[in-house]
Amino acid sequence: MKCLLLLLLLTFLLAHDTGADEIFGGKESRPHSRPYMAFLEIKLCNNRSSCGGFLIRRDFVMTAAHCEGDFISVKLGAHNIRKPERTWQILKVKHQFLHPGYNAERILNDIMLLKLEKEAELTTAVGTLRLPSTSNSVSPGQECLAVGWGMTESKARLSDTLQEVEMRLMNASDCKSFGNFDERSQLCVRNPNSRKLIQGVSGEPLVCSGVAQGIVSYGKINANLPSVFTRIAPYISWINQILNAN
Repeated sequence: MKCLLLLLLLTFLLAHDTGADEIFGGKESRPHSRPYMAFLEIKLCNNRSSCGGFLIRRDFVMTAAHCEGDFISVKLGAHNIRKPERTWQILKVKHQFLHPGYNAERILNDIMLLKLEKEAELTTAVGTLRLPSTSNSVSPGQECLAVGWGMTESKARLSDTLQEVEMRLMNASDCKSFGNFDERSQLCVRNPNSRKLIQGVSGEPLVCSGVAQGIVSYGKINANLPSVFTRIAPYISWINQILNAN
């Protein structure tokens, strides 16, 4: 039954162009300049999928809750996800902590912590990303950076190499087309300055001034519409509770 429900959710996400962020005008990242990035390979009900994430402690990765699976492995230290590098560290996920308020139907509280089977080795290619404090707020108009292995052309496969693009935080009213948008727990983000499509991968971070402020949650493949990221700051107490207990 669980597999059926999760597969139905995945079908819903794909049918509504959700489960991914749309970012425009991206470029390839300088290799290993974003050492916190993680590529997730997920097995769910005999199907395979992928998500992005980011390392927040040597033994914890943050991603979207809808990236849960029966088995997840995490690839750290990768620039090209298909070409093996000496910098790679591939670790199994020991435990998945979905936020207790995660609502798959409305795609709310879309945040998850992954406890790794062992600690990652911190190197020049593998590092952690800072999280905000509960009072660390971001404002409309602020420029941030979206990073991930998104598609560089519409309907193309994921990019082999890490991509990044500048994004702008928008007003909550700009996401009114999403009926479930909640400005307390979500960010409305858009890059209106380019027409080049790079469709990001769920779970990847929105980085503002060196701090992770959002997680790719959902959006529509349309240059005229913004995308929705889970806002991290409201979940800091829950995050610290999980980290301190593990």
